[in-house]
Amino acid sequence: MDLGTRAPKYVIPDDPEQSTYRFIIVAAKRARQLQGGARPFLPGTSRRPTVTAMEEVRRGLVKYYDDRRDRGDKPEAPEENI
Repeated sequence: MDLGTRAPKYVIPDDPEQSTYRFIIVAAKRARQLQGGARPFLPGTSRRPTVTAMEEVRRGLVKYYDDRRDRGDKPEAPEENI
């Protein structure tokens, strides 16, 4: 078997609506939950929490809340003290 030509088993989704950074952060937080004893949403997919977390996030099983995106706010500039 030639290891150089294998396709990666788990790929970060390339969706213009989603951020790669957000995917990684949400998957990392979910992996921490799994390591802490949380039950996986997918039955028996993998024993490694990071792999399970990535698959759960990729399939949309992990819900998250993004303050700025959901409210439509822009980051505010800090006020100057006069």
